Parts: sequence; structure tokens; C-alpha cells
Amino acid sequence: MNIAIVGTGLIGGSIGIRLKQTNFADKIVGIEKSETNQKKALQLGLVDEFQTLPEALQNCKIIVLTVPVDAIMELLPQLLDKATNQVIIDMGSTKTNILNLISEHPNRGRYVAAHPMAGTEYSGPEAAIPNLFKDKMMVYVEAFKTDEDAFELADALTEQLEMKTSFMTADEHDMHTAYVSHISHLTSFALALTVLEKEKSQGRIFELAGSGFQSTVRLAKSSPDMWTPIFKQNRSNVLEVLEEHIKQLQHIYDKINQEDYDAVHKWIKKSNKIKRIIK
Repeated sequence: MNIAIVGTGLIGGSIGIRLKQTNFADKIVGIEKSETNQKKALQLGLVDEFQTLPEALQNCKIIVLTVPVDAIMELLPQLLDKATNQVIIDMGSTKTNILNLISEHPNRGRYVAAHPMAGTEYSGPEAAIPNLFKDKMMVYVEAFKTDEDAFELADALTEQLEMKTSFMTADEHDMHTAYVSHISHLTSFALALTVLEKEKSQGRIFELAGSGFQSTVRLAKSSPDMWTPIFKQNRSNVLEVLEEHIKQLQHIYDKINQEDYDAVHKWIKKSNKIKRIIK
């Protein structure tokens, strides 16, 4: 069995290198527009070879889409149009618009909507690591609409990545990821810009930046090519979570401005409840 990976960056490259380790496939085929990324992926051993998308459809049983969500929306209908018994797996970070797009497609059963809740702030083939997915969560979205044999093959791939699994509707997925993933990136981007603005007049600020700042702002290194489409496709949920976030920031701004430090203490203590969920 051959597997094709469309996009050989962090997610696609990490899938490729892990599947090569486990010998799950006879051949790992890459599909990549960038010639530079093609060369890097081959040098790093992320895939065995590169093919065009039409060639991969002819030669591969599984097609994994790990490109930005706008590109997934463009490619997925084309792939389903030509699919016979292939399995098309979308690993995008948003799902509602994608699923609505192909909901009535006659080959809908050959499609698996999946989202690996794993990643780093780095991008490109050189960011790929074989244990990226170990013990992380793979979310399947509307799996009940996928053909049983197609889902079983996709789930077998997930097992090779050593992931846990969860099942959600599209609306549930997009709402929850906005709150636990997308807002983290938005906050990090904003914090980075806040400090960069200050750095213009106080050039030594970065000499004082400790691990707390670095861990909070690290996501600001993430690719705009990946994250702009995510915010676009999950716009309504992103706006909702931003509204709540801004409300919380305004609250603490007001309390500090009013020198109400009892309220500040209570606000921080209330936030400490997150320790019950995240160790």
C-alpha cells in the first residue's frame, strides 16, 4: 500500500517520517509545489519520492492533505471527483466549511475529516519530527458519514502515529479548537507585536525576557500562511473567543487602573482553577 502526503511541512513531514519508521506503507509519496521543500524532504528522508497529484491518485491508496485549510477546500472536491476506492484524509484545523462543501458529494464516504491536535511553532520540512503525535489527540469529525473500510484504514494510520482518538461534530470541533488552540495563537501574535512596539524605544527589553515570556510568545513564530486561512475559515468562533478574551483583559485593566488589588488577587486566583484540568 502506498500513501501520498500533500504538503511536506511540519504535519505532513512528521507523518511521513513516522510511517517510514513503522513500515506501515510500501512507499510514502510526497506532493509539494515548492522545489526547495521537495529537496529538503528527500534529504531528510520524510518521503520516498515526489509525484504529481494525478500520479498519486493512480498509485496510492491513501491521500493525506496537510496543506492550509484554504488549499484543502480547493483540492478536496477535485480529489473526490476522481476517487474510486482511495481514502482521502484531511488534517486541517477547521472543519465546518470543508464538510459543508462536500456534504452532498457522491464520494463523501471515501473522505475522513481528521485533526491531529499536535504541532510546534516551526514550519517547513526541517520542522518534522517522528514523535510529534505520540500520545496526542486525533479528532475525527462526522466519522459516521465515512465508509467503514475508509475509516478503519485512517484509524490504522492514526494508531501508527500512537495517538488517542476523539469524535466530534463539525460545530463542536470548530468551537473547541477556537478556545483551546486558535486563541493561544492570537494572543501570542498580539503579545509579540506589543513587545515589538515597545522595543522600538527600549532596545534592552529582550535582554530581560525570561522563560515565561518566551513560552507565552513562542507561537508568534507560527506560519501566517497556515494561520490566516484558519482564522478566515473559523471566523465566527474566533470572533466569539476574542470577544471574551478582550472582556477579560478590559476587566483586569480596569481593576489595576482603579488600584483594586483585592479584585486583581481574586481574578488571578480564579484563573488558577485551570490547574485542575492542565497539570
